[in-house]
Amino acid sequence: MKKMLGVSLLLSAGLLLGACGNSEAAKNDTTESGSTAKGKQEMIVSTFGLSEDIVKKDVIVPFEKENDANVTLEVGNSSDRFTKLKNNPKANIDVIELSQNHSVEGNSEEMFLKVTEKEVPNIAQLTDGAKEVFAAGAGVPFTINSIGIIYNEKETGKEIKDWSDLWDKDLKGKISIPDITATGGPLFMYVASEYKNQNIAADDGKKAFEAMEELKPNVVKTYSKSSDLANMFQSGEISVAVVPDFAVDVIQSANESVEYLVPESGTYANFNTINIPKNTKNKELAYDYINYRISAEAQKRKALSLNEGPINETVELSDEEAENKTYGDIEKRSQPVDFKFINKNMTSWIDQWNKLMNQ
Repeated sequence: MKKMLGVSLLLSAGLLLGACGNSEAAKNDTTESGSTAKGKQEMIVSTFGLSEDIVKKDVIVPFEKENDANVTLEVGNSSDRFTKLKNNPKANIDVIELSQNHSVEGNSEEMFLKVTEKEVPNIAQLTDGAKEVFAAGAGVPFTINSIGIIYNEKETGKEIKDWSDLWDKDLKGKISIPDITATGGPLFMYVASEYKNQNIAADDGKKAFEAMEELKPNVVKTYSKSSDLANMFQSGEISVAVVPDFAVDVIQSANESVEYLVPESGTYANFNTINIPKNTKNKELAYDYINYRISAEAQKRKALSLNEGPINETVELSDEEAENKTYGDIEKRSQPVDFKFINKNMTSWIDQWNKLMNQ
């Protein structure tokens, strides 16, 4: 009996020590730097929701393997994600990918860490246009996009060649345009002002809204997510839309009858950029992510699978690969917009837009 009692005491002690050890291991499984006991670093990336599966396969998974990391995605449109971070700076976001206007606003309000070529060496390989955006304080560009027109000629009954064609009375109730808060919204305001032969900065968008009022009968719906356009074309709800080029492949894959064009008169460009929130717990890994995101290898891969215009000057695309992207001749026809000017006027523009277009 004494022998059995001794064995029981030893087993109990062993179990107790094992439990203590397991408890301590669990407690220390994740370190303050965001790495786990197994050595993998954890990071949260806030990014666009379009083509999430492709983003994971062609962007996130290769980065995870290269850096022995686990990445969690927070997805949504730029406006919603930026507002969320702005309202909660401690939201545990390590890297955030935004449209240029939101990046400009966030940097002007000192929401993000300063990034230099020392931390992100591949900044040296940015195109001249991307370097200008970076130098202006809008974060690190990882893609360039521009707006164009996508339409179904079978439904319109006529060819569309220029921005001015959108105001044709024959297109009444057939068009969708981006909401003022969507990526393409501010860019289309420049188009509308140009339609009235007015420099938008000279009158803070007054003539642009006059043009929008003339266009309103043709607009059946505004959209905040370009992914919704595929369904609208498929259902026959619209036959024409103003769209950023990064969404063209998604729409055409759902409806082969639509074609995309960028008018010869030109277009307006937006750079999506990456920033690191000040409260990140994974600063070094965030630097690595940005450097990877703008590397030639990653830029070429995502240009082909995500239809993103490359901003790494060493990336070369064939004519076929460059289709529907802001690259080559289209990039040369793309004009920059002043997002500091846009952001200064945005509150007023949203108010005017809602009264005019959403009522």
